[in-house]
Amino acid sequence: MAIPLGLGLPQMRQYDIGTDVPEVARAAERTGYSSLWVFERALFPEPATQGLYGIEGMPWPDEYRSVAEPLVTLTLAAAATERAELGSSVLVAPLHGPFQLAKALASLDAASGGRVVAGFGTGWSLDEYAAAAPRPFAERGRALDELIEVCRAVWGPDPVSYDGHLTRIAPAVVGPKPARPIPVLLAAGSARARRRLVDRADGWLPVAAGVEAVTEQWRQLRNLAAERGRTRPLRASLRLNARYLPTTYDGPGRRPGQGSVDQIVEDLAAYAAIGLDEIHLDLQAGLRDAEELKDVAAEVYEKARAAGV
Repeated sequence: MAIPLGLGLPQMRQYDIGTDVPEVARAAERTGYSSLWVFERALFPEPATQGLYGIEGMPWPDEYRSVAEPLVTLTLAAAATERAELGSSVLVAPLHGPFQLAKALASLDAASGGRVVAGFGTGWSLDEYAAAAPRPFAERGRALDELIEVCRAVWGPDPVSYDGHLTRIAPAVVGPKPARPIPVLLAAGSARARRRLVDRADGWLPVAAGVEAVTEQWRQLRNLAAERGRTRPLRASLRLNARYLPTTYDGPGRRPGQGSVDQIVEDLAAYAAIGLDEIHLDLQAGLRDAEELKDVAAEVYEKARAAGV
């Protein structure tokens, strides 16, 4: 059985968000993509306080200079589609007020007929935390824990009540409710994050950092789930950050997803063999416009299916 494939929506500065997001979303759904995805970058510091991913000296990619707000982007896509899931990989959850984010996601799920997948991470940018976060960077794990609890409460039956470190909800009716239980998926780069995922979430959001590495991470996560007595299955949705090139890339150090359509499809096939539940690929970086994004996405999908992916 072919693995479900998703597509990242156009959020970067070369795209006209109001026009291109609905057009790409509709085209992707017609092509056969089963999900549409966004990511979050709140700002582009100049000069940067720290390197990309917090790694000293690593520059931020130029395409991060302008990234459309993820929930606005998903709302545009929701209005233009009927079936595709609407996911985030990831929302930097502690940048958001827990109650407001829970209510926004519930409203989007209700409006879209139950298609939202809430993918959360803690983030790494000190500058983003300084600009937007209700709690300091050092408390990001605790903030994410509380946000998940608030979401579960707000999405659950009325009256809603919650008494936490950051959020206090007196017994209240809070609507609209989601059309169905919203899956919560988490990134998990540390031992603590993996425990949080196993104990609190519905699934995992790995990034394609090499087939062997993802295979080992998936094995460790499933073993941890068994050790901690989890009986519900874990959903795994891998993000492949692709860099399309019109010709085959044969230089040194090719990254996953870098190269021609055929090379991207080869990478999709390798990751599909791991036994994950779905793969979503983000092709938008490096492409000129929405027309090229739609064309490349359609070619990748058709060749992937022809190859049995």
